[in-house]
Amino acid sequence: MDVRTFWLAGRAATGETELTVTNPHDGRAVARHWVPTDAQVEEAVAAAAAVAGQAAALPVHVRAEALAHVSRRLAERADEIAHLITAENGKPIMWARGEVSRAVATFRFAAEETRRWSGGVQRLDTEPAAAGRLAYVSRVPKGPVLAITPFNFPLNLVAHKVAPAIAVGAPVIVKPAPATPLSSLLLGEILAETDLPAGMFSVLPIENERASALVTDPRLPVVSFTGSAPVGYAIADQVPRKHVTLELGGNAAAVVLADADLDWAAQRIALYSNYQAGQSCIAVQRVIVEQSVYDAFAERLLPAVNALVTGDPSDEKTQVGPLVSEAAAERVEQWVREAVDAGATLLAGGGRDGATVEPTVLAGVPHDAKVACEEVFGPVMILQPAASIDEAYAMVNDSKYGLQAGVFTRSLDAAFRANRELEVGGVIIGDVPSYRADQMPYGGVKDSGIGREGLHSAMEDLTYEKVMVLTGLSL
Repeated sequence: MDVRTFWLAGRAATGETELTVTNPHDGRAVARHWVPTDAQVEEAVAAAAAVAGQAAALPVHVRAEALAHVSRRLAERADEIAHLITAENGKPIMWARGEVSRAVATFRFAAEETRRWSGGVQRLDTEPAAAGRLAYVSRVPKGPVLAITPFNFPLNLVAHKVAPAIAVGAPVIVKPAPATPLSSLLLGEILAETDLPAGMFSVLPIENERASALVTDPRLPVVSFTGSAPVGYAIADQVPRKHVTLELGGNAAAVVLADADLDWAAQRIALYSNYQAGQSCIAVQRVIVEQSVYDAFAERLLPAVNALVTGDPSDEKTQVGPLVSEAAAERVEQWVREAVDAGATLLAGGGRDGATVEPTVLAGVPHDAKVACEEVFGPVMILQPAASIDEAYAMVNDSKYGLQAGVFTRSLDAAFRANRELEVGGVIIGDVPSYRADQMPYGGVKDSGIGREGLHSAMEDLTYEKVMVLTGLSL
């Protein structure tokens, strides 16, 4: 079996030890990769710091063309990459193809935003004392970026950190999830085909316990992390003077109001509670249904859940595959059992086979059960009736998380009220909270994070405004 290289300051490198990546569905070895030594990690950080000034001064066309090249190459290799994602992550191939398509778009959007990224001017002669003065306002990179990425979208969530960094001229060091480093390493291979300067990017597949040294390194003033809330806030507490962006978890709610199209809502909620085996921060977890249509909705939802195809993720027909590991599946199974033991009713699923958990629906779940108040990160949803729209929206907000929510309604008034009242970073009207367009601002409130992704938003997040005042002009 070949051993994959990692990417050190833009070049392929080997280390002294290797790790094996396995397929969570059947346990087979997918590939091996070299692990950077401490000296190599230091070399990557030093290179990023050394190139920061050159990176910030790169012409727009160089940055934009590098991003466009990555987009094109991802599209050319889409089938290969989709199968790689399925192999290392266990994601069904239908969802893996979708992730590659999104990554293609993410880099394309970044290239387009780079060409639009420009300074602005502001006349200052609004008062007599400022006659002849003009401000030129530009945005400057805050410095090299440490990007710590998760396993659930091993390509596109890496793209959402790498692309905006390159777009603004910031070097980036990627620390991928240990379970799924192969997609990041392939992305590094494509980045190496561009004209970006040495040191502009590194992909370092190191163990999680070694990441702390990168987090605290003062030469990496920006930390962008996607993962669990406890880890994210521990990072923020560890480096209070750094700029930290956190895209954390959620227990996303879908509200079904009495005027909704129940058939549409049932189909969408069934699928998007279980897509990626529920391993998405915005997978549907809590389903809040107005009481008057609760029974009618449940009658539509349960057949839709039971009809989902679970099995081998390499099969084109499979909709629900395994979780990232058997340990993760055992945890989900335990949470379901705890809810049932506490009085919940199991309406569908609940079984486990290795790393695969059956699509599961629970009702009557106690408020303090983990499947209600924590992030399941598995194919589990809970059904909850609400007496009114007032109670439904209050139930959405009764959570320590606030990433996105979906509201199924035909009422514009209910839609704008949801936008006004729901304590989340995004409200999706007429669909599940799982919807995300890669160019839109994306992020949460409360324990769901700090900052926003989405290309333009992330580019602003990675930069600061700088003002140059010109004096003595004839305006």
